[in-house]
Amino acid sequence: MASASGLFTPSVPSLRRRVQPSTWKYRSGFCFSQGTFRRVLCSSTIAGSEKSVSSSESRAPRLINRGCKLVGCGSAVPTLQISNDDLTKIVDTSDEWISVRTGIRNRRVLSGNESLTGLAVEAASRALQMAEVNPEDVDLVLMCTSTPEDLFGAATQIPKALGCKNNPLAYDITAACSGFLLGLVSAACHIRGGEFRNVLVIGGDALSRFTDWTDRGSCILFGDAAGAVLVQACDSEDDGLISFDVHSDGEGGRHLNACIKGNQTNDALGSNGSVLAFPPQHYSYSSIYMNGKEVFRFAVRVVPQTIESALEKAGLTMSSIDWLLLHQANQRIIDAVANRLDVPMERVISNLANYGNTSAASIPLALDEAVRSGKVKPGHTIAAAGFGAGLTWGSAILRWG
Repeated sequence: MASASGLFTPSVPSLRRRVQPSTWKYRSGFCFSQGTFRRVLCSSTIAGSEKSVSSSESRAPRLINRGCKLVGCGSAVPTLQISNDDLTKIVDTSDEWISVRTGIRNRRVLSGNESLTGLAVEAASRALQMAEVNPEDVDLVLMCTSTPEDLFGAATQIPKALGCKNNPLAYDITAACSGFLLGLVSAACHIRGGEFRNVLVIGGDALSRFTDWTDRGSCILFGDAAGAVLVQACDSEDDGLISFDVHSDGEGGRHLNACIKGNQTNDALGSNGSVLAFPPQHYSYSSIYMNGKEVFRFAVRVVPQTIESALEKAGLTMSSIDWLLLHQANQRIIDAVANRLDVPMERVISNLANYGNTSAASIPLALDEAVRSGKVKPGHTIAAAGFGAGLTWGSAILRWG
């Protein structure tokens, strides 16, 4: 059986047959069913063994214990700050109307020569500095964004700008406001596969570019930012990604989207059998559409459920969690979820008032501020959850440091 990481090879077909289908829960909280292995590494020698082995024996994989931990974080925001009062000059609203309904008072918006890629590089650089890891030691970059500055993705530009010399793999993950959380899960899977040691996970979005600034129901919500964490391989005893729970439901996509738009092509056939109005017109994306009431109902229903599921996989209860860290979408959602989970507000991390909804950047941005302010300390356990367009949602139980 071949795999992308090359950890399974046709030379060891008997390995899978020796595993009976079952559901396993590892100490890390990662659950796999039907006998799926998590930690496998091919090696030609066995540590501590003085006995030589044949070439056929040396190809047999062995199970190892490998975890991952969050060792550095960073964030970056644009210089231009737009207050609620500023918005009253372009739409019919007020500071009180916005703050009461959303909890937002300010947001940051890209301007001038600023770029989302630039913010991502700045956030990643700060995460590396905190972790005391050199750019050349980065093995993988995951750019979690729905608003890249290149249709084909922006991830590859980040290691280039950071000065990584070994051409590490870099790719984009598109999952809107759940993107960063899914990036963490992806990083953990890459590390546990045995091939990667230092993985940069960046969440960044520039939703201001897809906001209808004449719609007072949506333009009050969004801001631009980037946040990053460095996820590093470690022994299983120090595992910092304890468990996760992720989902999607395409049926709900109609409530939150930014669909492609353009002039419809005339599909009528000409006399010679060709399609009229070819070539097609230039296409672009529409502004963000959101059914606020439906998104609110969705979030307050699924977020407590996914956090409780992740806690169960980890063998923990909410009372043993130090911090609740949710995607910063709306303060009413944050308050409702905290209430349903019986989490006091002094244990909830929120910086929504200062930045608005920054999509994939919101969780790492809030985490970075909490760590640098001394609120989140090494060893603290965090229940984090993201939710958004797709619809997608998920949670993870994390240990910082």
